[in-house]
Amino acid sequence: MPPEEPLIGVHLPLGSGMVRAANRAAEIGATALQVFADNPTAWRRRKAPPRELPAFREAMTRHGAPLLAIHAAYLVNLAGPEHEFGSKSRAVLEAELRAAPGYGARFVNVHTGSHRDTTGAAGIRRVARAVARTLEVVEDDPDGAMLVLENSAGGGWSVGTTISELARIADAAVKQGVPEHRLGFCLDTAHAWGAGIRLDDPRAIDRLLDDFDRRIGLARLVLVHFNDSKAECGSRRDRHEHLGGGRIGELGLGHLIRHPRLRHAAFVMETPGMEQGYDAVNVARARDLLADRPLDPLPAAAFQLRGSRSRGIAPADEAEVGAEVGAEVQPDDSSS
Repeated sequence: MPPEEPLIGVHLPLGSGMVRAANRAAEIGATALQVFADNPTAWRRRKAPPRELPAFREAMTRHGAPLLAIHAAYLVNLAGPEHEFGSKSRAVLEAELRAAPGYGARFVNVHTGSHRDTTGAAGIRRVARAVARTLEVVEDDPDGAMLVLENSAGGGWSVGTTISELARIADAAVKQGVPEHRLGFCLDTAHAWGAGIRLDDPRAIDRLLDDFDRRIGLARLVLVHFNDSKAECGSRRDRHEHLGGGRIGELGLGHLIRHPRLRHAAFVMETPGMEQGYDAVNVARARDLLADRPLDPLPAAAFQLRGSRSRGIAPADEAEVGAEVGAEVQPDDSSS
């Protein structure tokens, strides 16, 4: 039996405390949570799990064990031609996948990356090889996390912008020996909008899901980064906005979250002002969309927040991890 409704969650920073993030997710009614397990803008990975990890796991269990996803470091570029950069990217992704079971995470989400002015076909081959080589060295354990590839907004020679490109990556990964159950996909709505997919049109959404199902299989679409967008459709830019406050709007977003073919997916928001109370605001708005209730107008202050979205912060721990980080370093101007 399919679930009655999809999971709804947010990306929360851990720098102010892992247990606090778990408690906050429960407080605002989130049934899914996405975090960084380490510094998202550094190559160096922590040598040991954070001290607060057992208490975080206990808090997550106490709150009903919401689905947990880890967002991999922004620096990872699986599609690039540089050998050293590729090796470092695989090493970071391997570390994220190895850390995931300790957090109880079901998914490790990563951007496909940029082919760096080579060709899209070459970038797709490199992504598939990188996925295969990484998963070869990470045990296929029942408690392990699925690697999840995220679509791109299309700027900066990015790979994985269209369903066709994602399908080619999926097919190439199979040829490299990657089992389907180890590789899933994430649809970022702001990225798809930037890439020119009319998510404001329910008919276009239906066509998108039909295409995805035919080429890849909707069972493998396990995450939706559920964001409105400040950018124009087809602009190749990634500018996240509060639900219903951007150019996609509540008609399309509502159709997507209510879609019966996506009940199995987790809808995770990466919208602005997470540390300023807008995490609760957007979870409530997602639930209104799910119930087909009209959204209340947002206050003017919601559009005057510093930065385009919540800053992503890794778990606070030893100095090796670094302090707060928030700069976005993706070549397609995308960071989540």
